[in-house]
Amino acid sequence: MREADIQNGEAAATIGALATPALLLDMDRLDRNLDRLSSRMAARGVVLRPHMKTAKSIDVARRAHRSGPGPITVSTLAEAEHFAGHGFRDITYAVGLAPHTAERAMRLRKAGIDIKVLLDSPEQAAMLGAAGRIAGVTPSTFVEIDCDGHRGGLTATDLKLVVVAAALAEADVKLAGILTHAGESYSLCAPEALVAAAENERAVAVAAATTLRAAGHECPIVSVGSTPTAYFAEDLTGVTEMRAGVYMFFDLVMHGVGVCTTDDIAISVLATVIGKKPEKGWILVDAGWMALSRDRGSAAQRVDQAYGLVCDLAGKIYPDLIVSQASQEHGILAIRSGSAQALPDLSIGAKVRVLPNHACATASQHELYNVVSGGSSAIGAQWPRMRGW
Repeated sequence: MREADIQNGEAAATIGALATPALLLDMDRLDRNLDRLSSRMAARGVVLRPHMKTAKSIDVARRAHRSGPGPITVSTLAEAEHFAGHGFRDITYAVGLAPHTAERAMRLRKAGIDIKVLLDSPEQAAMLGAAGRIAGVTPSTFVEIDCDGHRGGLTATDLKLVVVAAALAEADVKLAGILTHAGESYSLCAPEALVAAAENERAVAVAAATTLRAAGHECPIVSVGSTPTAYFAEDLTGVTEMRAGVYMFFDLVMHGVGVCTTDDIAISVLATVIGKKPEKGWILVDAGWMALSRDRGSAAQRVDQAYGLVCDLAGKIYPDLIVSQASQEHGILAIRSGSAQALPDLSIGAKVRVLPNHACATASQHELYNVVSGGSSAIGAQWPRMRGW
């Protein structure tokens, strides 16, 4: 059932008619963002494997692969099952394995899905091999490489790298390649630092693949990925594929990193003014952290956007107006501290749009996207989002 159906009894025809809070998606910005990275990777001869953890939408996946289902990355097996059910067959599950996820992934492989998983230990190799034997299939996996201390994985110089590859061979598991993620790039903002992070990601990934090949193991795929490094990489020699997800929508954190402008941010949360406290410099709206999320990723950046940057109904940013505070179902709009801007005169019932700090977290609060395009207030489509693990 669609969100608008639940709220209104029938789908709204325009943004102004939507019950709030509601999630909006600008299709023109989405397509521009998709085309931008696709063109960049095609020019470098690198396969783009979009990460669907941000959008969690079959409709968005189809915009990313307009010629038909192509390679994707997922962060949950519920995503893998959802996209497999809509014709996507080449899927990387980019989260470390546990026994139950290995068994579930192998059920997908038995159903004909080319699902590749992720691990970094001999124990996981043996576990995956056992799951494959039970399902009657040959598993395929990446070995996770840690390029910047951000998450799991082995370093490129760790002697366990070859040990894990040997354990895979012993367990009758196919080594798909190595996979790394430059997650620390999200904390950067200087172009030269981002270029260096991208080169480090590439160099570490290629070094790990070289080590495996020198030890006699095939390593066909060298997979890297983060939205910042995807845009700041100057050299992708030795890399075969790029994974990125938030590039589809962008957000205020990516704006703070320097990857996009606010005009590139494709999603926003529609909210309604429900009160005013002029003596405090407040405007109250009906979108709190349940609609916007608790993510405060921009707080660590040069410009703290609090819980989001506020726009009018047409998407034009109100200068220095932010969601300064959020409770469960209330947001407080206020002028940024230190600014000389005046609080806009918004009447009760007026609607605003809030650009999110973190697109993944904000989108996850909602059941569907209300799709708009061409600067029109008309809702052209409603695209459901999948949820769960």
